[in-house]
Amino acid sequence: MVYIDLIFLVNLIIDGLLLALTAWMRKIKPKRWRLLLSAFTGAMYVLMMFLPPFNFMFTFVIKFVLSLAMLWIAFGFISLQSYLRNLGTFYMVNFAAAGGIVGFHYLLQSSGELFSGIWYTASGGLTFELKISFWFIAIGFFAAITLFRAVQTSRRQVEQRETLLGEVIVVMGDVTVSCTGLLDTGNQLSDPLTRMPVMVMEASLWEESIPSSWRARLSEPDKLILELGEAAGELQDRLRLVPYRGINRGAAFMLAMKPDRARIVMNGEVHESTRLLIGLDGGVLSSDGAYRAIIHPELASSPVEEIRSEKPKSATSSAM
Repeated sequence: MVYIDLIFLVNLIIDGLLLALTAWMRKIKPKRWRLLLSAFTGAMYVLMMFLPPFNFMFTFVIKFVLSLAMLWIAFGFISLQSYLRNLGTFYMVNFAAAGGIVGFHYLLQSSGELFSGIWYTASGGLTFELKISFWFIAIGFFAAITLFRAVQTSRRQVEQRETLLGEVIVVMGDVTVSCTGLLDTGNQLSDPLTRMPVMVMEASLWEESIPSSWRARLSEPDKLILELGEAAGELQDRLRLVPYRGINRGAAFMLAMKPDRARIVMNGEVHESTRLLIGLDGGVLSSDGAYRAIIHPELASSPVEEIRSEKPKSATSSAM
């Protein structure tokens, strides 16, 4: 027994989701009625397999033409280049969904079920028989699409973040510290007295300049400075307390240092400044280690020279 209405409804939903995901990847906002009409066209094509007079339509050429028609209905025709990109994205999404369904199917199969679908032909070759239930296809499709979209979203976020990454080189006395920094365009942290911008860095980068015992007490920098006295040594004249207001918390202070100069390399441009403070963070700024400093936008606003693009180096700390 075949429930044609159920098959039509599921294919309508699947085609609609595939078209919507294609639009999301191409950053297109089509009208909903166009997506619905295109999905309806694809679902009607599936029903023709139950009508013997239309068996001739199940060929590669007809299927390809149908996909062209569905894309034209959903997104229209702006230019040949845009149309071909829509076509490529649509097939990529379809192949990803189909591959995910088959992958989930074999992942859940036992060895007995797997080998029962393999048989030898008369010529000695191997043939694989794939039997997937209707409901498994429906559930597997949604799982594959959800996973595919999550991966694409993560990839976009990484690409967007990489455009804001730059190499940071800070010189303070005889110590030079270099690491990868992230430009935070919303960062307005500065010293209220001197108006110097503050670039936040992980305190572990300055292990040669500050005692290790400081890092555990950076959450209370005001008490730390009062107890330092002569223990601060040469850093006494470089230390500052910078007030700031964090998210969902009241006013607090950050321990900062005055370096001699800092150089930032971003997008083929070099930015250099002597008017800045380095705020010390006792934790880890990025869970995946992609960056170890937060760059103030003011420090990356005036390029001093053009250079060839360079990849940010890993964080290091060395004495000159």
